[in-house]
Amino acid sequence: MKKTVESVTQGHPDKICDQIADAIVDEYLRRDKQARVDISVLGSHGMMMIGGEVTSTADFDLGALAKQVYAEIGYKDDIEVFVNIEAQSAEMKRVHNGVTDNVVVNGFATNETRELLPRAVVYAHNLARRLDDLRKTDPAFFWLKPDGKIQLTMDGDRVCGVTVLASHHVSIDEKDVKTALLERLLVPLLGEDGVAMYINPIGTFIDAGFRADSGASGRKMTVDTYGGLIPQGDKSISGKDPSRVDRAGAYMARFVARYIVEQGLASSAMVGLVYSMGRAEPVHIQATGMGEKSRGAKMDLTELLKKTFDFRPEAIAERLNLFQPVYRATAVYGHFGRSGFPWEETAVV
Repeated sequence: MKKTVESVTQGHPDKICDQIADAIVDEYLRRDKQARVDISVLGSHGMMMIGGEVTSTADFDLGALAKQVYAEIGYKDDIEVFVNIEAQSAEMKRVHNGVTDNVVVNGFATNETRELLPRAVVYAHNLARRLDDLRKTDPAFFWLKPDGKIQLTMDGDRVCGVTVLASHHVSIDEKDVKTALLERLLVPLLGEDGVAMYINPIGTFIDAGFRADSGASGRKMTVDTYGGLIPQGDKSISGKDPSRVDRAGAYMARFVARYIVEQGLASSAMVGLVYSMGRAEPVHIQATGMGEKSRGAKMDLTELLKKTFDFRPEAIAERLNLFQPVYRATAVYGHFGRSGFPWEETAVV
């Protein structure tokens, strides 16, 4: 069965917004561990809008931070930033130890790769990361611009097709772009045998980033999670502090799915959590394991997980030590499958 996933580079318009949103979350957490943050970022054609709700004692220039992140990503043009942040409503402030919205999150893990992610997702992220690395570290790729995208298709265990969109300076010929990326990006990571490779298939890619397109935080959930290969939750992650179950629940669902696979209970596992406004406990938990002890059949592990883990937002944040300013790094190449994040550590129960 064929599976197609995508990943994007740091300079993709949606990912610019995610990184700025999470840099703002990080800065609030550095200054105030009790900060409550729920913001969105929109960028389009020379402007950026930061809006949402924040309750915090911290005070800093969000616009200046947004411009700093934009420049660090690799953009040199000036951008006008508008900020419209208000305090949380009185109703939301009354919610203690519960959730402030109705939320569905899903977590997944598989022993298919050492990252415990589907192989297609790992390959796509590796290509996107490599494209960024070439731009930032190799002088021969001075002509690469930050905006880029990878689409990758696998047929079973074999990569059968890949499309690369890579923005570039006007000074380089499109044929040279294709030759360089074929030799230095695709062939070293994928080989050549039986892989259909397409690089900037419509020709040049000079107008890029906010110059060519708008971007919004939370719009690349398939890139952030599991490539669309499992049912997706109904809320985005970036721009939210870790007390919010949109973020904490997504990390806990992944953590528990990893536990199932690491304990050898199944070769792959999917965990679904459903939260209802005002209640701390999930109103529904479903954990399903496939393979290994189930011999290929689906196995219901829900009751085991209910006895083993505490799924209340406050307990999740404490167990996974979530009130640390680590979130800007999650906002590109996916939130899962990378070391350094507590939800990617082996569970000890």
